[in-house]
Amino acid sequence: MNKAIGKTGPVVALGAMSGTSLDGVDAAVLTTDGHQILGFGPSGYRPYGPGERATIAAGFGKWSGDDVEAAAKVVEAAHLELLAGFEGVELIGFHGQTLAHAPRLQGTLQVGNGAALADVLGLPVVWDFRSADVELGGEGAPLAPFFHHACARWAKMDAPVAFLNLGGVGNLTWVDPAFEKPQAEGALLAFDTGPANAPVNDLMQSRLDLAFDEGGRIAAKGQVEQGALELFLAEPYFAKMPPKSLDRNDFAEMVALVNELSDADAAATLTAMCAAGVAEAMQHCPKPPTRVLVTGGGRNNPVLMQMLAVSLDCPVMPVEEIGLDGDMLEAQAFAYLAVRVARGLPTSCPGTTGVRAAVGGGTVSWP
Repeated sequence: MNKAIGKTGPVVALGAMSGTSLDGVDAAVLTTDGHQILGFGPSGYRPYGPGERATIAAGFGKWSGDDVEAAAKVVEAAHLELLAGFEGVELIGFHGQTLAHAPRLQGTLQVGNGAALADVLGLPVVWDFRSADVELGGEGAPLAPFFHHACARWAKMDAPVAFLNLGGVGNLTWVDPAFEKPQAEGALLAFDTGPANAPVNDLMQSRLDLAFDEGGRIAAKGQVEQGALELFLAEPYFAKMPPKSLDRNDFAEMVALVNELSDADAAATLTAMCAAGVAEAMQHCPKPPTRVLVTGGGRNNPVLMQMLAVSLDCPVMPVEEIGLDGDMLEAQAFAYLAVRVARGLPTSCPGTTGVRAAVGGGTVSWP
């Protein structure tokens, strides 16, 4: 083990995340001992261009082949460009880009070679966070919950709270911050709520050549098609008990449900589907959360936030309300998880992924 990382004490870690919404790469510095958050550092963002987005998207749902290799090259190059600009870092947590996720079948695939990044950047890189969890019977997702637990304790919360991440796919973490350790039974419950921004983004791209519905402006002009919403909620996924997870394209037929609608009505309906999936998810919480803290791009969509406020029985607010950065929370999570991996601490447990026992995922590559 690197002496700078050691067994105890603070580590300055840099986490990087490229999500299924394909906006770009987020990177953020976090100081942590693998248990507590000791400080937040600088962050950065490197957007994907239209050609890069198309190259990565061509690899979605594939496990190997030329499209996967091309996507990996784009992902690695973009990460190197962004990560090389940070100084004073001791360890990197590199999530890579998920192209395919079928934990009960082929497994899970995140492209991007952490060993290659370690060689170029001259720093230890922790990567391949999900495979060990899947091999032990887990869903391999979501992985941010252990960090959400640390965030709730950092914010000195004393009652159950929910973190809702609205990226390409939505996921919910119910946290009881009274528990000191995230792997303790009853501390966490986490699972994917359903599709979030991905279907709306795909609709915007295919119909209007836009990356996303900025500010929910198009959805705000539309009417929700109730029949399509009811068909969506009839999906067996919503009746399944958590933990459970989704691939980005598991609900691809959602877009087919709105094919005949106008742009505005289609956007409004897909946005309502995201909110409805969250409302269904809340029924699984062990106790009602005192509030829902929203992170990810979806929190910037006032139409979606209003739909959530109407359909949930507790206050809904962006994570900025408690002093966190909703754009960088996932990148910070992989900085936090990297330190836990380097120190042999678990990164998932039965309550977060359904894995048989608490497990530390991740591979450490040295330069």
